[in-house]
Amino acid sequence: MVREGHCIHCGACAGACPQGAIRLEGERPVTDLERCTLCGSCVEVCYAGARELVGREMAPAEVLAAIERDLAFYEESGGGVTFSGGEPLAQPAFLAALLSACHERGIHTAVDTCGFSTWAVLDGVRGWVDLFLYDLKVMDSDRHRQLTGVSNELILYNLRALSAAAHSTVVRVPLIPGLNDDEANIRAIGSFVAALPYRYPIELLPYHRTAVDKYARLNRAYALGAITAPSPEQMAGAAAILKSFDLEIRMGG
Repeated sequence: MVREGHCIHCGACAGACPQGAIRLEGERPVTDLERCTLCGSCVEVCYAGARELVGREMAPAEVLAAIERDLAFYEESGGGVTFSGGEPLAQPAFLAALLSACHERGIHTAVDTCGFSTWAVLDGVRGWVDLFLYDLKVMDSDRHRQLTGVSNELILYNLRALSAAAHSTVVRVPLIPGLNDDEANIRAIGSFVAALPYRYPIELLPYHRTAVDKYARLNRAYALGAITAPSPEQMAGAAAILKSFDLEIRMGG
C-alpha cells in the first residue's frame, strides 16, 4: 500500500525492487502491479513510511490468540467477535475453526456476510454463530447481477433458510444513492423481509466514502467515485417505507 503524501521521491524503492516493478515517472514512483510479487523490498528501504505491506497469512491459532487478548473487554461489555471481510464464508474451513474455538470459550460470535454461499457452507458453520449480519442490497435478480456480478438467488434462498431455522439475524441494507435507494427496490426489500417465516429487524446503513483513500493507496480505480452519502432526508424516507411493512428499523452509521 502506498501513501503518496508521505513519499519524498528519493527513488530508493525503484532501486530496491528485484522484479523491476517500480519505475520513476519524473520523480514519482509508479508500481506495475502485474510484476509486483509483494516481496516487501521496497518497504524495507522506504524510511519515509510511504510504503507498507498490509495483511499477512495467519493460522487459526494465531487469530484466536489475538482474539483472546481482549477477553476481559468482551466480558465487561457483553460483546464478542465479528468475522467480516471481504466475505468470511469464502474461507469456510478457516472460519469454522475460529467459530468453534470461540464457541468453546464462550465468546459471542457474529458473521457479517453478503449471503452469497451454498446453504451447505452456511449451515455447516451456523451452529457456532450467535448472530448473522446479513446484507440485502437489491431484490431484482438482473439488476443485482449488473451491480455485483452475481445473481441474488442464493442470497435470498439462504436468508429464507436462516429465517425458517429462526437463527438470530439482522438484515442490513446499505443505502447507495442512485443504485439501490429507489422506492421500488426499498418496497421489494420490505415485502421480502416481512414475508419471512421469522421476521428480522432491518438495519439501514448510509453509504460512505471511507474506502476512497484506501483504493488510491492500492493504485486501484474507485468505481463509485461520483456517489455521495445519502442525506438524512433520504435515509428517513427509506426507513419510512420499510416501517410501513411493520418491520423494526434501526438506523446505522
